[in-house]
Amino acid sequence: MSAPARTIVARATPPGIGGIGVIRISGPESARIGQGLTRHILQPREAKATAFRDPEGRTLDYGIAIFFKGPASYTGEDVLELHCHGGPVIVDGLLAQVSTMGADLARPGEFTERAFLNGKLDLAQAEAVADLINSQTAVAARCALRSLRGDFSREIADISQRLGDIRVFIEANIDFSEEPVDDLSPAVLDKQLGRIKDSILTLVDRARPGELLSAGAQIVLFGAPNAGKSSLLNALSGSDHAIVSASPGTTRDLIEVTIDIGGAAVRMVDTAGLRPSDNEIEAEGVRRAQQAIGTADLLLEVIDDVDPALCDVPLFQEGESDVVCVRVLNKIDISKRAGGRLEPEDGKPRVAISATQGLGLEQLIDVIREYLGCPGDLEDAVLARRRHLDALEQTLAHITSAQAVNMSELVAEELRLAQGALGKITGEVTTDDLLGEIFSSFCIGK
Repeated sequence: MSAPARTIVARATPPGIGGIGVIRISGPESARIGQGLTRHILQPREAKATAFRDPEGRTLDYGIAIFFKGPASYTGEDVLELHCHGGPVIVDGLLAQVSTMGADLARPGEFTERAFLNGKLDLAQAEAVADLINSQTAVAARCALRSLRGDFSREIADISQRLGDIRVFIEANIDFSEEPVDDLSPAVLDKQLGRIKDSILTLVDRARPGELLSAGAQIVLFGAPNAGKSSLLNALSGSDHAIVSASPGTTRDLIEVTIDIGGAAVRMVDTAGLRPSDNEIEAEGVRRAQQAIGTADLLLEVIDDVDPALCDVPLFQEGESDVVCVRVLNKIDISKRAGGRLEPEDGKPRVAISATQGLGLEQLIDVIREYLGCPGDLEDAVLARRRHLDALEQTLAHITSAQAVNMSELVAEELRLAQGALGKITGEVTTDDLLGEIFSSFCIGK
């Protein structure tokens, strides 16, 4: 594959004021544009301190220009980087000037898309670029780095190679049926495919929590007024994000805090106390709370353990959400109940805590991790996306079908389909629609 011939440009640093702004240009006109801006012939990989000038010779800024000769560049094309002062006026002025010199503004993710099309990265590595940029925890960043350097892709390639070796052997015996290459009994074939399935299942086990690392999760705290939702939010986040008051109805709007739970970025949402109210503002808070409940990955129902009868929540119906709801019995420092995990009630897990005293919080975090699907160490997780898991599950289905048939031609076909499913992960098998969906989620300058 090869990338389009047009030259593109984009800001590579975030919008706003900063000490340095970086503009990236990629394509066949990069060297010409660099020479026109700097009045110098730029040498590859040599940082050139220079003035940036318009065609009339007026100085736009002073900075550094670095030229990368393709294919030894990020995109595999000629690439020019302009390091200028980071004020918006300066950066926008240089972008406008480069555009008049023949560069088109880049689409989101177009630089990394070109790196993929030019064979600098496979598709899984390209996605890891976005995951690394968007990482909200140190664990997620380390997992993204491993995928970016190709660890995940090599595991996929190894599984595909093992399938391919079996497939080649079977197809050789089909083509030379009168003089078979060797005898591969059904039992041996089943054993070999079983080992490959075990490898895939192990990878899936590592990839499922990796999906959580990549996408994060949302936990919604709900319950009656004064049950201690805001205190629990503050205790889990380690900061006073929510106002805590003895007056019911203090929280009127949603309060969101992202915290690190076992390496996963979890959005904790504190909601208004659920109760009927004639107050227009409080009623709107209750409506937003109910709306948040419907979008949660996990629910924490906070209950005042001193007087649980006050915590009946008539505005939350059991059918409103199909996600797991953990009942959190709060204020055990007053009720004198022992902290920690309790026996489930009505099929719902329960944990006794004191948000203000920190009692039972470790056990609550363990329960949260369990029901989010990351009970163990996430350091070895594969930073996977839903499409990766779908492809692995399709691969398993084709291998299972291959084990169930007894015709060599059908076995070979199922193995071909299994390899094709794996190829979707790394981009060996892809479509324009898939590429558009993946790279449109990138930032403009990447």
